[in-house]
Amino acid sequence: QVQLVEYGGGLVQAGGSLRLSCTASGRTFSRCNMGWFRQAPGKEREFVATISWSGRNTSYAGSVKGRFTISRDNAKYILYLQMNSLKPEDTAVYYCAADLRPYSTMISTTMREYDYWGQGTQVTVSS
Repeated sequence: QVQLVEYGGGLVQAGGSLRLSCTASGRTFSRCNMGWFRQAPGKEREFVATISWSGRNTSYAGSVKGRFTISRDNAKYILYLQMNSLKPEDTAVYYCAADLRPYSTMISTTMREYDYWGQGTQVTVSS
């Protein structure tokens, strides 16, 4: 079992930056591909970014590419999402998620591939 806890959400003006963190319990973190998803009010949860267990491979949703950067520190069991040039449409609850298939070569953008989820952290971008 993996427990995930997100930190770093808050209120920021458009054009500003935030860095989200997701701490994970257990050594399995370093073997798992990880992802960030978000859910805006009244909308379905959507993919934001994913990173392979090694950190070498990443993928981003088109709406955040070039503005957001996903990274990880396997020694500290922490996943990050650096968000720059934030827009009001980035307002959502952000979730980190773990794909428990060990050392998987396939990073996924779909929710069903992820086994564990954090409780989410609110990001609000004002115009």
